[in-house]
Amino acid sequence: MQLWQALRVHKGEVVSLVGAGGKTTAMYRLGLELAAQGWRVVTTTTTMIRPPSPEQTADLIVTDRLERALILVQEAFRRKRLVTLAAHRLQAENKLKGIDPAWILGLLPLADVIIVEADGARGLPLKAPAAHEPVIPDRTTLLVPVVGISAVGQLLTEGTVHRPEFVAELTGLALGQVIQPSTLTGLLMHPRGALKGAPERARVVPLVNQVCDEQTLAAARQVAAEALRANPRIERVLLGAVAREEPVVESWRRVAAVVLAAGQSTRFGRPKQLLPLGESTLIEQVLSAVMAASVDQLVVVLGSSAAQIAERIPAGCRIVVNREWESGISSSIRAGLEVVDPGVEAALFVLADQPGITGTALRRILQAYYATDKPIVVPTVRGQRGAPVLFDRRLFPELQALRGDVGGRQVLACHEDQVQEVEMESSDVFLDVDTLADYRRLLGE
Repeated sequence: MQLWQALRVHKGEVVSLVGAGGKTTAMYRLGLELAAQGWRVVTTTTTMIRPPSPEQTADLIVTDRLERALILVQEAFRRKRLVTLAAHRLQAENKLKGIDPAWILGLLPLADVIIVEADGARGLPLKAPAAHEPVIPDRTTLLVPVVGISAVGQLLTEGTVHRPEFVAELTGLALGQVIQPSTLTGLLMHPRGALKGAPERARVVPLVNQVCDEQTLAAARQVAAEALRANPRIERVLLGAVAREEPVVESWRRVAAVVLAAGQSTRFGRPKQLLPLGESTLIEQVLSAVMAASVDQLVVVLGSSAAQIAERIPAGCRIVVNREWESGISSSIRAGLEVVDPGVEAALFVLADQPGITGTALRRILQAYYATDKPIVVPTVRGQRGAPVLFDRRLFPELQALRGDVGGRQVLACHEDQVQEVEMESSDVFLDVDTLADYRRLLGE
């Protein structure tokens, strides 16, 4: 994915980058992506940066007068789409001194997006801000705290971290100790860390940069999962390497699992959800798999025999009773979506009669969602599609419009070009229990 897609940047945004581990590269990468869409983009800083290369920007404007800056930017946009603006050129240091944050207000009518590097880090992968940092414009609508995953496994010293004593103070990690993924999460969470000075109304999307292999990806995933659980202010967490043409490897977003368990099971003569499986039941085995996938919210939709089934639902699950369950599965889909948390960006619909589903299979579906901007993720086995299916929030209105005994396949059929398929390791995940014969085969009888 490209940065602008994963960040969901829209026109009128002021994007501020803070932290360490690739802010400047991320700023220019984002600027180039937006300029390629035909947007007018200003990249700038409120601190200091090195002069950009010709590959990083189309034009460099240096002036310490706002009036002059506005004229030059406007003239530049007649020819180009990406302009870098600074107030002073510091020849001895080979750096550019940034603009006054108040200039942003004057620049807004000229640009579609303004991108600001609002922090310095001496090129190191990790930092904690000093008392005078960061310098975030109050017009910021999107704050991107950056951390470099390459710091994990290294020692907390000045050679690795900018202001390591501040990092130690905020995270509890002693100087000289090994930096862990939890250290990065601690910086992202602390009010005097990466979120220091965040404007109240700004969206917050951290970027875990320098993901280059399976080891750094695993560590970055840990940071993303912990950050999303710990702070509702964080909208999503991007994992990637901004020096690449496709910078974002995964975009971690909050996902709710909606387990559909409202049916009557007339062919069994008793609630199918409570069929014994070893020392457990069918519904408990499915819920155990969902909980192992570490979704952000777990909703169980009950209907027929709700009180009886509810006794076997473990703590931590949100139970909703669908009073209209007899009208068909669409009513259960609507009932589940009604209680999905506002911060959740997708719903994974799991059927309560799929005992072959595993936490591993569900994590494969989630990771496929994180790795794409497509709004639907469908598991497959040798080209055959099955359930569970994940739908992004962008499609919730269409799901809520369904009526009768109609499931998500109708919505899926309307968006075939927006479907991401993910291959499962075994067809066992598609096993469902519709008849007594299915149940007997499941028991090995």
